[in-house]
Amino acid sequence: MNYVSIGDMAQSFQLRQHNTQLKTTLSQLSEEVVSGIKQDIGAAVAGDFSSLSGINRSLSMMESYNVVTTEAALTTDTMQETLSVMRSLSEDTGTTLLSATTNSSPTLIDVTAANAAVKFDTLISALNTNVAGRYVFSGAATDTAPLADPADILSALKTEISGATSPEDAIALIDSWFDAPAGGGGFVDTAYLGDDGLGLSFRIADGETTSIDSSASDPRIRDVIKGFAIASLMADGLYEGDQGARSTLSAAAGERILSGNSSLTGLAAEIGSKQGKIADAQTRNQAESTSLKLARTELISADPYESATALEAVSTQLETLYTLTSRLSRLSLADYL
Repeated sequence: MNYVSIGDMAQSFQLRQHNTQLKTTLSQLSEEVVSGIKQDIGAAVAGDFSSLSGINRSLSMMESYNVVTTEAALTTDTMQETLSVMRSLSEDTGTTLLSATTNSSPTLIDVTAANAAVKFDTLISALNTNVAGRYVFSGAATDTAPLADPADILSALKTEISGATSPEDAIALIDSWFDAPAGGGGFVDTAYLGDDGLGLSFRIADGETTSIDSSASDPRIRDVIKGFAIASLMADGLYEGDQGARSTLSAAAGERILSGNSSLTGLAAEIGSKQGKIADAQTRNQAESTSLKLARTELISADPYESATALEAVSTQLETLYTLTSRLSRLSLADYL
């Protein structure tokens, strides 16, 4: 019988090559057993990647929608929290201003107006809330605070009513300033710094968007601001010493605050409907994402029994290779002789 022999260096190289191949296969099979996913994706899909690519693309879209719906939910939740703060401030302040008028107490009117002025600052601050870099009541201009500083708003109002000859005239001018449409030189042009042109739109699912049109320029919000602004002007000395005039102003402020507060319920309901739509989209997107992940797993999953069996076989081969290498390394001419 003829034998073909190879040199020592060739034999060493061949053993190292086998060792590398077995270790690579062992690593791949170990990963398959742990992850349950085939390491050779091409073989798993028989060379046809179209279905897998489609699933991966859809999953990427679902991830994008998840980010958008999370942002939309955060925006609407923050808006609802702000409206809750507004209602809390309005309920107590509006009632107290009206009560002070009924009691005809100059001291009570002064104290109530002073408290309302403090809450006016809180109200503007709440509407200027910024969450995750977004001003939620600025319409499309989310990078800009929706309302001017309270002092600037009051300064504009003082200029507006500078020619008033009675509290009734002052109230009428304040109403006109707050209710003026865009371009009328009133609240929308002077105090509101947002942009309602395009609104705020979110693409929350495939072919589905939701628009959030509510902003600090909403007439219902303006009514509340108007009432607090009147009380703040009183606290700043408007018609100071004229009990009758201040009583008229206090009543007007209380009525506008309570009227606006009542209207805020409708605004909260509108935002609530957006919240429901966003929540429904999140549920559908999550369900679709789960289905897609299951389909992908089914497509490229590794059979656990097959992978474990192959892993055991490769482990045995590697052990055998180590044994042979050890024995061959001990061979020498001296031992043979």
